[in-house]
Amino acid sequence: MGLHGVRQIGYNKLKLMSFSAKSLLRTFLLMTLGIAVLGILGYLFMTRLTELSEQVNDVNQQLDHAMKQLAEVAEKSEAASTRAAQAEENALEAAQGRLQAEAAEAAAEKTAVLAREETERAQQDTQLAQEQAQRTREDHERIRRERDQDLDRLHRAFNQIVETRRTALGLVMSLGSDSMQFNFDKATLRPENRELLSKIVGILLTSKNYGIYVYGHTDDIGSEEYNLDLSEKRAQTVRDYLTENGIAPEIITSKGFGKSRPIVPGTSAEARAENRRVEIGIVDIVINYEERVSSLE
Repeated sequence: MGLHGVRQIGYNKLKLMSFSAKSLLRTFLLMTLGIAVLGILGYLFMTRLTELSEQVNDVNQQLDHAMKQLAEVAEKSEAASTRAAQAEENALEAAQGRLQAEAAEAAAEKTAVLAREETERAQQDTQLAQEQAQRTREDHERIRRERDQDLDRLHRAFNQIVETRRTALGLVMSLGSDSMQFNFDKATLRPENRELLSKIVGILLTSKNYGIYVYGHTDDIGSEEYNLDLSEKRAQTVRDYLTENGIAPEIITSKGFGKSRPIVPGTSAEARAENRRVEIGIVDIVINYEERVSSLE
């Protein structure tokens, strides 16, 4: 190989080295450029990643805020539901209270109406009772006047034939020894006694609604037992005569008092004559007397 060949080889080596240097420089530049690009991309990526992280944080904060708001809303909703339920319960109680009040008012009104009606009926009944009482009093007074007039008539009629007096209960005829006499120790009517009793019967038959009481009395001669028995027999004799001559037996009562009721004190013949007697009591049975007829004096 000649010099030219060596030069050619040297030239080729220089050329090759120049190409290699250029290749290395180009590679270095490309690597540098790649690294720069990667750095930029990394920077951009990190920047974006930071932005995304901040956005995520914002979203998380917003989410937390939203969750808090949701919890508040839920709490408020629950409170509102509780208030609504309480309000509904209160409204129901109020409605029930109104219904009860209305029912009570209706019942009270009904009771008031019934009470007014009852009061009106009571007033009407009271008025009717007062009117009835007034009519009864008027009837009673009228009957009393009529009965008093009839008693006055009987008094005048009986007084013309025998001593007769008015009492609080009616009339009492006293048939003493001057108008009626019995034989000693006897209870048999004498003819003159029958005549007197017939006149009395005649007057009694013209009257109605009277009760008749026949009482026998003796003087003080003899024992109490003897005089009581004798007075009862004489009162019974007079009663029998009255019933035999038309007086209804159910309106006549007889009783003997013996010597227990003298009308004149003393033991003189005159006093004893006054005390030996038969009394006939006439009592009005229309006017309701409550006193015993035995109180006639």
